[in-house]
Amino acid sequence: MEDKKNHILNEIASYYSSKLAQHGETPRGVDWNGSASQLLRFEQLCKIIQPTSFFSLTDIGCGYGALLDFLTNQGMVFSYTGLDISKDMIQSAQKKCRYSSDEVRFLVANEPDRIADYSVASGIFNVRLDHSDSEWEEYVKATIGILDSSSYKGFAFNCLTSYSDTEKMQNYLWYADPCYIFDLCKRRYSRNVALLHDYGLYEFTILVRKSL
Repeated sequence: MEDKKNHILNEIASYYSSKLAQHGETPRGVDWNGSASQLLRFEQLCKIIQPTSFFSLTDIGCGYGALLDFLTNQGMVFSYTGLDISKDMIQSAQKKCRYSSDEVRFLVANEPDRIADYSVASGIFNVRLDHSDSEWEEYVKATIGILDSSSYKGFAFNCLTSYSDTEKMQNYLWYADPCYIFDLCKRRYSRNVALLHDYGLYEFTILVRKSL
């Protein structure tokens, strides 16, 4: 199982490194269509945060660090750890990072080395390449477990939706059943789970709030 996981991670890292090389530090460089949808996506994920005071956040699959800029522009006060399995992505994030603070870190990893208040993941479940549904679902469930174990207060992630228009769906992408993912999180992680599927993109966002 561990060999299969490492094989998946290596393939995905190569895929995103090639996108970055092709498109640079842009939404297309992390395989999104444009900046407007990227910002809308961040807005949904960050609904998990209750920014009444300082908080810590882990961004799993951080790419070139766009979420860090989004949070800073919102005027939030936080510490940030960005993880990515692509070494090229992390090098790019470190190079462009304009924040000289011990509260900002970027690491080449798929699991964090510390627990934060919140963990988020944007787009990391979309590109399955040639892996089967069953293989990819096991990988997704294991990664949701990492989001859970690395957060005190809650976590959020998004997936492409199985309600997408059939003619626009691509074989190398994974389209999740939002009802199944909601039920999984509700039964396994918390009674307080939200499914957001009303923001105009072919995807959904799951918010899991923990009882403290």
